[in-house]
Amino acid sequence: MRIISVPGSNYFLFLLILLSIITGCSTGGHRPSANVKAIKSGSAVDLRDSSSVKSKLLKQYGEWRKTPYRMGGMSKRGVDCSGFVYITFRSQLGFTIPRTTDSQVKIGRKVARNNLRVGDLVFFQTSLFYNHVGIYLGDSKFLHASTSKGVIISSLNEKYWRKCYWTARRIDR
Repeated sequence: MRIISVPGSNYFLFLLILLSIITGCSTGGHRPSANVKAIKSGSAVDLRDSSSVKSKLLKQYGEWRKTPYRMGGMSKRGVDCSGFVYITFRSQLGFTIPRTTDSQVKIGRKVARNNLRVGDLVFFQTSLFYNHVGIYLGDSKFLHASTSKGVIISSLNEKYWRKCYWTARRIDR
């Protein structure tokens, strides 16, 4: 039996990366139970101002467009769906939200699909084991990190996304 040796401080980094890979666009089976809080910064955007939120989201899209998908990724070299949502809320909207899909689906409050507002989180059950998350842009469009095309805008009306749609959450702050 061979044991992999990871020196000193690199061990912590190794474990952190491993944990991110395991929990990125996380495994399914979990349902929202308790609310998890979003932390608002002093410069946070008013999430009720759809025009301002959409402008910030489109700016983020322009900066991250076609960034490749990478499970556990958190940079322009590669990002996963929940990492992209986390980065977008923090850098563009002024909110720190949880990193994983399993935790993101617990923030805010549930919103009916026919009542979506720009900035709402939209969730999909893409397989028995994985969930996916994006940010609603209005007009049935959402921004997300696709496993096949990287950071893109898709339509909730596309057959695949219609079939996989699970739930939506609104951060009310």
